[in-house]
Amino acid sequence: MKLMIQGTASDAGKSVAVAALGRAFARKGLRVAPFKPQNMALNSAVTKDGGEIGRSQALQAMACGVEPLVDMNPVLLKPNSDVGAQVIVQGKAIGNYQAQEYQALKPKLLKQVVESFESLCDSHQLVLAEGAGSPAEINLREGDIANMGFALAANCPVVIIADIDKGGVFAQLLGTYQLLSTEEQALVKGFIINRFRGDPSLLESGLDWLTEQTGVPVLGVVPYVQGLQVSAEDAIEQTNANQGLFRVVVATLPRISNHTDFDPLRRHPQVELVFAAPEQPLPPADLIIIPGSKSVRADLASLRKWGWDAQIAKHLRYGGKLMGICGGLQILGNSIDDPQGVEGQPGSSKGLGYLSIRTKLQADKALEQVSGHLTIGERRAEFEGYEIHAGSSDISEHQPFLTNGKNEGAVSADNQVIATYVHGIFDKAEACQTLLNWAGLDAQRQLDQQAHLQTELDRLADAFEEAIDLEALQQILKAG
Repeated sequence: MKLMIQGTASDAGKSVAVAALGRAFARKGLRVAPFKPQNMALNSAVTKDGGEIGRSQALQAMACGVEPLVDMNPVLLKPNSDVGAQVIVQGKAIGNYQAQEYQALKPKLLKQVVESFESLCDSHQLVLAEGAGSPAEINLREGDIANMGFALAANCPVVIIADIDKGGVFAQLLGTYQLLSTEEQALVKGFIINRFRGDPSLLESGLDWLTEQTGVPVLGVVPYVQGLQVSAEDAIEQTNANQGLFRVVVATLPRISNHTDFDPLRRHPQVELVFAAPEQPLPPADLIIIPGSKSVRADLASLRKWGWDAQIAKHLRYGGKLMGICGGLQILGNSIDDPQGVEGQPGSSKGLGYLSIRTKLQADKALEQVSGHLTIGERRAEFEGYEIHAGSSDISEHQPFLTNGKNEGAVSADNQVIATYVHGIFDKAEACQTLLNWAGLDAQRQLDQQAHLQTELDRLADAFEEAIDLEALQQILKAG
């Protein structure tokens, strides 16, 4: 069985619908897999076989209770400029492409997209595919592999979801449907209205009208799930509500990647997490974190242009702590060399110089799931995470930060600066507490990020299961 969730717009609820329905059907005993033919995101994850996929597909795999696979997101675009992106196909980067170049490439990628989808269909009882943006984007219809172009190639039934919380839900659904071709409309088997606040009976006349206009049933009205905390695809929630507590400031670089690294800090009751606004002064902080970056040399130049280098130096003079993750590790070192032009024009950049690290960017990415122990002085804790970086760094002069069969990361001699290539370093409660203790917080509450996500996915699935008749949906799937 197979089904594709498409949306009337970005952030209509496609990702959460796939996660929720995946968890709901998995709880009924089906082996379910998520799928997204084409994703555009700077948040990515690493599969066990060393491939790179969108972070949202890894979360959806968790919802379905299966290991993430490269086939779950065969095409991933990681923007490195406003008109260009790195293209990753079936887990491996194939190069950087400008927008027009990628448009010409898409028809060639459709075969690989369908191959990945069929592979999942062969090994799972149900595959839930997710579209991208909206299928009604007229300028993107030619050569489409993300929405109806894929659905037609795979003969996959479609459900369209819309967000009523933004208003105009009937116009969203009717307009989207009417902008589809007759062949595409035939694939649409239902509508879902998402994030409704209030009594669903008040919508009945509108639901009946929509079905009369389109011949397509409304499968359910999903309520607004209060306080839902699952990892966002790309949007950054700027802060949390814990003002006045231990403050962690993330330097929001122009091409920040994997900002989901900091979700456990956002949810920590003793932490005020702030994403510093680009071009504005860094707010006062107990701990400053320089995050991952898709274009590390360009982001380093922006950091200097905004005066953040001088503000970081002042922060350290007053006893503050500083941490770098992935691209942040490279920025904190002495130099970043890009002789092959992996991220743009070939050249070298002088780092901030807080760690004796020399980095050379390379076209081949390091993609690996890792686990082991982190060590800061006398502190030691278990960690799990993953590495995604284009470059190798000489860190031999420093005490290592992590041990996982090999030494990784660095701790400065004065214990004020640490850096690592590992994403997800805050996810395990013990590691998060140890890092916050190092930064100066008497962390007394441990938060298990994985357990938290499982609870949130159950809440999400409960909401969808109560709102949608899964038996009726299963009949649509069997008929499709």
